[in-house]
Formats: sequence, C-alpha cells, structure tokens
Amino acid sequence: MSTRLLLIRHAEPEIDSQRRCYGSLDVPLSSRGERQARALAWRLAAEPLSAVYSSPRRRSLDTARVIAERHGREPCVEDDLREIEFGAFDGREYDEIARSYPEIYATWMTRPTEVAFPDGESFTDLRERSIAAMERLLERHRDGTIAVVSHGGPIRAMLAHELGLADEAIFRIGQRYGAVSELRHDGSGSILWAVNS
Repeated sequence: MSTRLLLIRHAEPEIDSQRRCYGSLDVPLSSRGERQARALAWRLAAEPLSAVYSSPRRRSLDTARVIAERHGREPCVEDDLREIEFGAFDGREYDEIARSYPEIYATWMTRPTEVAFPDGESFTDLRERSIAAMERLLERHRDGTIAVVSHGGPIRAMLAHELGLADEAIFRIGQRYGAVSELRHDGSGSILWAVNS
C-alpha cells in the first residue's frame, strides 16, 4: 500500500496583494489565478483523487474547489495547512514594515527561518503544524492519491522535512503559483517524485 500526496500551491492571488505581506490576509485569486486553477483541474482530471484538502485561506480554497469539482468532491479544510501567521506585518506593505521594524525586517530578508513575527508565528511554529497536518493525512489515507492545496511556506516545510533538509535550505525549493509537487509514501518513508511541476 502506498499514498501519493500531491502538494499544490494555490494559484496566483490578486496582484495588489503581492506588494503586501499576506499570510492570514484572505486575498482572492487574480483572473490569471482563476485560469491557473482551471488548468490545474484539467491537468489533474485523470488522477484518481480519493480526497482534496485545503488551507482555509480563500486563495487555496478557491483553487481546491475547482480541482475537487472535477472529481465530484468538496475540499476538506485543514486549518494547519494555512500560511504562516505574519501577525503585525499581515496586510502591510513591505516598505512600511521595513521602516517600522528595521531590525526584524533585516533578519527576515537574510535569515527568514529565524524570525518570530510580532503577534504572529515563527518558522518553527509553521513547520511543526505543517508536518503534523501531513502526518495526520498520511495516517488517514494509507493508500490512494490525495491532493493538498496549501501555500509556499507549508509545502516547503513538508518537503524539507521529508528530504531531511535544514530549515535554512527551504527557499532552495521552488514553489510557483499552481505548482504541483508529489511525495510517494509507502509507510516506511517517502520518495519525492516531482517538485514544482
């Protein structure tokens, strides 16, 4: 028995949000993102998906709904698949954050996995809950193919964990909007079958 875990980064969000820090900020998909979601659904139409899981954030859930619909399913929301909580930074423009929190911003830009965001999370928090979510899903689905629609941070954390990479190496794992990475898990371990495809 083995499980194919398709880790899917949500499609492109509204372009205005890309000038802002957004984690819990619930931004919609852009028109390009909506097209990406439809293309993903078409690409995955032949996959025998036994379940589709999603972060609760709108950009992920809207992507997951389009994929799930092709399979006659509804996405199941898994809260721990959400993006990192940026706390006081969430929704603010990057220039404004740099002016208001120069030391934290400088660390974030050079050593992002070492930052604890004011009133938010650290990368360690994100990593622990993302891995816990993945392990729950693998326990729930010991066989078959499941789709997991999430964000760049959680997906990188899960892939880095499975590959035994150090935290600081996570940004060496590419994650485009709408990209699919695949882990194959047989109970004794995982094999990274595809990344950022």
